Amino acid sequence: MATTMTASGKPLGPAIKPKVSGEDWVMRLILLAIAAYLIFSIVLPLYAILSKSFQDADGNLIGLANYVKFFSTPALAWSIQNSFFVTIISSAIVLVIAFIYAYGLTRSCMPMKSLFKGIALVPILMPSLLPAISLVYMFGAQGLLKDWMPFELYGPAGIIMGEVFYVFPHALTIMLIAMAMSDARLYEASTALGAGKVKTFFTVTLPGMRYGLVSAFFVTFTLVITDFGVPKVVGGKFNVLATDVYKQVVGRQDFEIGAVVSMVLLVPAVVAFFADRIVQSKQVALVSARAVPYTPSPSRGFDMAMFGFCALVAVVILTVLGFAAFASIATFWPYNLDFTLKHYNFDLMDGGGWDSYFNSIELAAWTALIGTCIVFTGAYLVEKSKGFSTGRNAMQFLCMIPMAVPGLVLGLAYIFFFNAPGNPLGFIYHTMPILVICTVTHFYTVSHLTAVTALKQMDPEFEAVSASLKVPFYKTFWRVTIPVCIPAILDISMYLFVNAMTTVSAVVFLYSPDTALASVAVLNMDDAGDTAPAAAMGMMIVLTSAGVRLLHMLLTRGIQRSTQAWRKR
Repeated sequence: MATTMTASGKPLGPAIKPKVSGEDWVMRLILLAIAAYLIFSIVLPLYAILSKSFQDADGNLIGLANYVKFFSTPALAWSIQNSFFVTIISSAIVLVIAFIYAYGLTRSCMPMKSLFKGIALVPILMPSLLPAISLVYMFGAQGLLKDWMPFELYGPAGIIMGEVFYVFPHALTIMLIAMAMSDARLYEASTALGAGKVKTFFTVTLPGMRYGLVSAFFVTFTLVITDFGVPKVVGGKFNVLATDVYKQVVGRQDFEIGAVVSMVLLVPAVVAFFADRIVQSKQVALVSARAVPYTPSPSRGFDMAMFGFCALVAVVILTVLGFAAFASIATFWPYNLDFTLKHYNFDLMDGGGWDSYFNSIELAAWTALIGTCIVFTGAYLVEKSKGFSTGRNAMQFLCMIPMAVPGLVLGLAYIFFFNAPGNPLGFIYHTMPILVICTVTHFYTVSHLTAVTALKQMDPEFEAVSASLKVPFYKTFWRVTIPVCIPAILDISMYLFVNAMTTVSAVVFLYSPDTALASVAVLNMDDAGDTAPAAAMGMMIVLTSAGVRLLHMLLTRGIQRSTQAWRKR
């Protein structure tokens, strides 16, 4: 038994361990319940798909035979090289465009900054299939702009164009955050020392956002190499890892090789994730309490140049969206462009009907509601509970795992785990609950980090005062924590809703005829040759996501006026 020592080193008596209260036990049990959810929704399915990659069709252990077969098949092995090729090229292009765009928004005095920022975020509202379909209408065999295309659309050129459009807003968001954290005193010192604008750019601006650039690269790298929608539509015969998973499972019913491809796809995603974590851990504070926010000075030539570049990018984004919208209401592209709504009669199309659209809304609503409750409660217990450090650290690790797992890998892992004989949870396979669980898990990490960031801004004295007054933790949580963090809670729910509407890869293996989703219907319609109806369904997803985002904006303003008045004091 541990003892307490006096100043002279003599034992005074047994040490008194702090007593674990009933409330602490309740908090620990809730934390363990959420940890158990993550174990069943991410850890065990990943173990199931890993095991499957070492088995044959009958479930017998065959070691590395499947991996040998994969790497000895030229067409499959080439997919690795193809994936890295389009990923690196796409990431490089995106970083350059996003950097200049963000530089214009933060370092110039050009007009209409808010409008350009809003337009840049439009691709987030679209499933990755939709910009690829739009490219077909622009540069395909019957495209209106096909004469402008110097390369064959169906192949690496089309994939790179679609991926650049798809991941641009993600890279831009990171760039904007990195550039916003700038100290004007550094620029004043550079000017005082006689440094020109070019030298200041290379000695102040770039070093100050190097971590943002690296983080943006790893994020875009992961998004591109794991994306399924763009290469599925415009990839043609140019195979990549993401489409190989789909072809092996859906086309050839070869689940074992599908598991192997999934493991191969998982490796670069995991490496990129941990590399990003390492880079972020080395980042140091660049803005101190004495920092002066940077305010750009007007420069007509520079401002007009930035305005022209941002306007060009915005026009491209709106053009891609506009082609998809126009194709959805054109009678017969490109021969009869008269207005019609026949493509929106989804019940007459192959691949999905209006039921799939309403299923997506149901999935998004349940994902936003249940996911927000689970994520925020888990983040609160990790950040604000006392003691039980082992459990909290384990929970934090579990929360980080989903970000490193591609959606296709997660969806295939669910097949092997939940559809396994003897699994007591097998009854939820092919139902709406498994789609909700998969979607919440797929987007868990970003939501968790958002909640943790908001909770870190709250002074620990709130919990300390409540404990001293013997106020139950759940009352403090309900009356103090939630009202203070309501903006972050709304952001989490919005993030989960939009991603649930647009996701394809995570759910493409899990739906049934009764639970078909709008994003999957876009895929099935395109496969069936109903490209215009596919564009129409994609536009319904965009309109729904945009409408909900607008509603979220209005609700946020109203709720903030009633709950965030303390921030203005």
